[in-house]
Amino acid sequence: MFPTWLVIAVVGAAIASASSLLGSRDIKWFKRQRRPDWLTFEFAIPIVWTVVFICGGWSAYIVWKQTQSWWFMAGYIVLELLIVSYTPVMCKLQNLRAGTAIGAAGFVFGLLLALLVTQVDAKAFFLLLPFLLWSPVGTLITWQMTKLNPGQ
Repeated sequence: MFPTWLVIAVVGAAIASASSLLGSRDIKWFKRQRRPDWLTFEFAIPIVWTVVFICGGWSAYIVWKQTQSWWFMAGYIVLELLIVSYTPVMCKLQNLRAGTAIGAAGFVFGLLLALLVTQVDAKAFFLLLPFLLWSPVGTLITWQMTKLNPGQ
């Protein structure tokens, strides 16, 4: 049998690989979009998301060890699917509003999951804080991009 942490990491990596479904046309479209002037840290966004995913996986591991609940694991998977669907859906549709909606939905779902996780383990909750802090920022960036790119 495989260690739990490895299974969680492999499932997380497999889901995250869905973002590689983008074609060059999709990437070019996104790169052409104007960004808010205050977005001077775009280079760091992949690092932020890497931290978010590692913390989320660690949180899932803690919750699994405490509860062995498939419902919680399904919640973590749904959250990751929402996070990962943001870029491919937005770029395939070439619609920043779709990205904003997915970002907002991910935050709301993540907040609900985090509130449930607090009942299991405080450390698992705190490991979800990077997502809860970053998600509104990412959603705000995308929302502001819709204003800057009205003819998209």
